[in-house]
Amino acid sequence: AADFLEGLLDIADIDGDLALDVRNGRAYVSIEQDGGEGAADLGALADPTTVQALQELTRIAVQNRTGRFSRLILDIGGSRDTRQRELDALVDRAVARLDEGASQASLPPMSSYERKLIHDLVAERGLVSESYGEGADRHTVIRRA
Repeated sequence: AADFLEGLLDIADIDGDLALDVRNGRAYVSIEQDGGEGAADLGALADPTTVQALQELTRIAVQNRTGRFSRLILDIGGSRDTRQRELDALVDRAVARLDEGASQASLPPMSSYERKLIHDLVAERGLVSESYGEGADRHTVIRRA
């Protein structure tokens, strides 16, 4: 994964430092700015859609090299932490709708990784959640337990 990502950064002439970790049983690869000339360019890669696309490309590259599916998580410039805070706020707003009397609160479609984060956040609040839909339309619905 690191070799593939370093190659992409070199091709794009973007400076970044890679760090590898294991979190919750998954390989976690983060790319941070290293302060070089191209460091400002790293911000363009931190867009959630771009991070997701690069993550999928990296997973495919790892699978082609190893023959095994990879569930790695890619973080660019702290984008995952930023997204975690956004999802936390989204769940807060959904809980507020439930507090106002709604029987359920549907969230917008998101990736499987983000839905997993949502399920964890919802469970921490003592509520239940389920995912519905297929493919790009798969979304989460929150209800009281």
